[in-house]
Amino acid sequence: MNAFTHSGNAPTNATQAKERLYSQLSGSLTRLTRAMARTTDLCEQLQLDLHAMRAFAGLDAAKLMTVAAKLNLDDEEETEGGQGQ
Repeated sequence: MNAFTHSGNAPTNATQAKERLYSQLSGSLTRLTRAMARTTDLCEQLQLDLHAMRAFAGLDAAKLMTVAAKLNLDDEEETEGGQGQ
């Protein structure tokens, strides 16, 4: 005789648990996919921001060097002018 008393078509607790776990896994994988897409978007934005920062730093350094060169010329002119008097 059969020791199990359930009908052949009724889902068992193990089957229900397995289906529940697969459903949870499906939800987790969906969230993971969304998170990966968001991470990809953020990395692309970071790359653009870093490029913009690099360009800004280059322009800022060029301005600083221009001002420093101008100040050095002014100092040299004052020094040369003071020696000639």
